[in-house]
Amino acid sequence: MSDALYKFLLDGEVPERSPVRGEIVSLDSTWRQMRQLHDYPEPVMRTLGELVAASALLTANLKFSGALIMQIHGDGPVPLLVVECNADMTMRATASIAPDAKISADVTFAELMNTGGKGRFAITLDPKDRSQGQQPYQGIVPLEGDSVAAVLGNYMLRSEQLDTQLWLAADSHRATGMLLQRLPLPGGAEHQSPSAVALEIESALETWQRGLAFANTLEKDELLKTDPETLMRRLFWEETLRIFEPMRCSFLCGCSRERVAAMLITLGRGEVEETLAEEGTVHVKCDFCNRSYDFDSVDCAQLFATSNTADGVRPAPGTPH
Repeated sequence: MSDALYKFLLDGEVPERSPVRGEIVSLDSTWRQMRQLHDYPEPVMRTLGELVAASALLTANLKFSGALIMQIHGDGPVPLLVVECNADMTMRATASIAPDAKISADVTFAELMNTGGKGRFAITLDPKDRSQGQQPYQGIVPLEGDSVAAVLGNYMLRSEQLDTQLWLAADSHRATGMLLQRLPLPGGAEHQSPSAVALEIESALETWQRGLAFANTLEKDELLKTDPETLMRRLFWEETLRIFEPMRCSFLCGCSRERVAAMLITLGRGEVEETLAEEGTVHVKCDFCNRSYDFDSVDCAQLFATSNTADGVRPAPGTPH
C-alpha cells in the first residue's frame, strides 16, 4: 500500500515484551503533491523528502492529538527546512534557500545545511487541545550528523535515551523511510529471578543487534523501489514479526484566510498599517502551499474592529503559518 505507514515488532510473540519496534513509511502521491508546489534544486528536494518521511515515523509514536514540527536551521545555502506532521498523518513541508545560493548536484548534507558548524535541529510538539493542560514543547540540539537520518538518531538518543536508527530516502516519485528502536524492558522484573532477568536482557540485546545487522544491508535504491510489506518480510524473515494495520498518510495544508487574519492581529495594528501605507495592501503567501491572501485597508480595519487586541503580540520565531 502506498501513502501508508506500517508499524511492526521484532520478537513480537508477546507484544508487551517485544524488545524492538519498527516502522516503515512510503509516501508516493503525498510526496509528489509537495514537490509540485515548489521548485527547489534536487539536493534540497531529496533532503526535504527525507525529513518528511522522518516526521511521519516519529509522529506515529506520539500519544497526543496535535502536530509534530521538525525544523533544521542551517548556516549554509539552505537556512531552513520545516516539516509539520499531524497526529492523523496529514503533513506539509517547505524550505528556504539563500538568494545567492549555488547548489551543486553532488553537495553533501553538511555543505547544504551546516557549512559553518552552527546548524541547529528543533522538534516542536504542538498540542491541538490545550484545555487538557498540554503545552507546546520544543527541543533544540546542535546539528550533529552527516545526514537527516544521523541527525534524528542523535536527537532521539540525546532526548529520549532510546537507541534509534533511521534509514531514509527520497527521489522525484517517493519519500520513504524505516525506523528501528530498542525498547526498555517492561516492568515486572521484581517477580523474576536475577538469572531470568539477565537472560531477558541478553535476548533483547541479541534481537536488537540482529535487527540492526539486517537493516544495515538496506540500500536507498531498495528502500525506494520495494513496497513496505515485502521489505519487512525480506529483511526480518528470521524474526518473529508482528505487523499492525497501516496508517494512511496524506498531504494537507491547514492555512486559511481566518488563520492568516489571526496572525495579522498578533502582529499588531501599527505594523499592519505601516505595510498598508507602503504597499496599499497586506499580501501574505503560505510558504507550504503557495496560496496567497490579500487584505486591503477595509479588511484590516474590520480585523482590528472585531478584535480585543489593539497591538497584538508578535508570534514566536519559526512558528509555521
